[in-house]
Amino acid sequence: MDFSHLDSKGNAVMVDTSQKPVTKRTAKAIGKIRMHPETIRKIRDKLIRKGDVLTVAKIAGVTGGKRTSDLIPLCHNIRIDQITVECELYKDYIGITGSSICTKPLPLSPLQRLLFMICVKLLIKIWRLPVFDCCRKQKSRFDLTW
Repeated sequence: MDFSHLDSKGNAVMVDTSQKPVTKRTAKAIGKIRMHPETIRKIRDKLIRKGDVLTVAKIAGVTGGKRTSDLIPLCHNIRIDQITVECELYKDYIGITGSSICTKPLPLSPLQRLLFMICVKLLIKIWRLPVFDCCRKQKSRFDLTW
């Protein structure tokens, strides 16, 4: 079996994609964070002491998506043309949709295409961290799903 990320000695290497054609890719992921309705109300009314929770979380999500190649070993730096993070408040959870568009030479293997999807999944995970940090003193139980 021929492995794309191993050299002839079995060492991990980054794949050369310089000769690949430029391809447009889009990816989308959804997630949610459940919490007490009173905490949701405080987020909606901007009464959390640490500030505007959703704006901070959106910035963290976009940053996380942009930094995917720094966090995933041997992942190529992906040219991301657009990242969007949309949040919607419900009675006892916040829903999030993250999406990204990139144009770059991408290998054709399913595993390589999957790495681009990791970008939006990662931004959803990172988006939730400041939400938890800002709201952790609200005596709310958090349930993180995607």
